[in-house]
Amino acid sequence: MKRIFLLLFVVLSFNAAIAQKGNLVLFTEEGERFLVVVNGIQQNQKPETNVAIRNLPQGLYFIKVIFEDKSLGILNDKINIMGAYERTFTIKKKTGSDGQMKYVTRIVSNVLIPADAPPPPETAVIMYEAPPVGSETTVTQTTTTTSTGTPDGGVNINMNMNGMGGGININAGGMDMNGATTQTTTTRTTTTTSNSGGGTVYEQPTPVQQPERIVYVPGYNGPIGCPMPMNRTDFEGAKSSIASKSFEETKLQIAKQIVGANCCTAAQVKEIMKLFTFEASKLDFAKFAYKYTYDQKNYYKVNDAFEFESSISELTSYIGQ
Repeated sequence: MKRIFLLLFVVLSFNAAIAQKGNLVLFTEEGERFLVVVNGIQQNQKPETNVAIRNLPQGLYFIKVIFEDKSLGILNDKINIMGAYERTFTIKKKTGSDGQMKYVTRIVSNVLIPADAPPPPETAVIMYEAPPVGSETTVTQTTTTTSTGTPDGGVNINMNMNGMGGGININAGGMDMNGATTQTTTTRTTTTTSNSGGGTVYEQPTPVQQPERIVYVPGYNGPIGCPMPMNRTDFEGAKSSIASKSFEETKLQIAKQIVGANCCTAAQVKEIMKLFTFEASKLDFAKFAYKYTYDQKNYYKVNDAFEFESSISELTSYIGQ
């Protein structure tokens, strides 16, 4: 009989916990301010760094984090809320498999909600506003990419015959003597919640217009350390100036002076490193040149200029710090 009562107590307690509502806490590790959209409804009225949403019924929720800084993009995620529990997530940066930096959510804690628990300090507390009855949520994302120019510095020519008059339009835009291509990308994401019952209607258009970007290393789309690397003519002149010096210390000094006032590709850094005789000079220059390198994602290429594995390890540790 005791076992039956105990089992009944556990079942009732479990059902009571499910019936209770949970909390969701979101915060950014580096203090980025953001808006939170839950199932198509914007929760906080102004961007915050810490947001606690309370009174959420148990279930799966579609979360959209819209950063105040539009260049950071938008984070979309799904979070499961359990009754009577407060789930805390951090919003942090992560490097994806494609080498691009993106934001993700990572759970920090999942605890039972104590009675009359005060909110964390400096946290915006919002009582959850559910979508009104009869609402419908639509998410639309449109991305347009336009490229002009060719990697080998060729010319794109479009010829349009205008009627019988034989008019010809020639488009030679996007040319670059370094073989650069011009790419323009426009992304627009719109979340709309419509309510047939006459309730709240939420529409959050978030256009992200990226400035026109000239790609100086064909196919490269990773982080950029400087705006425009030296062209081949200027670079060959810089190499000659460095190589003409007799002393290693002088070579290193001039190399730093040139790179610090200009911009290089990873391949160019590697070529300059080969002008040095000593491993210490190569490592010193590689550390210095990293922040003046256009295609930083390709910096692993400079490792081929080293003779010792220890130099590669030290450079990797330096960049990581």
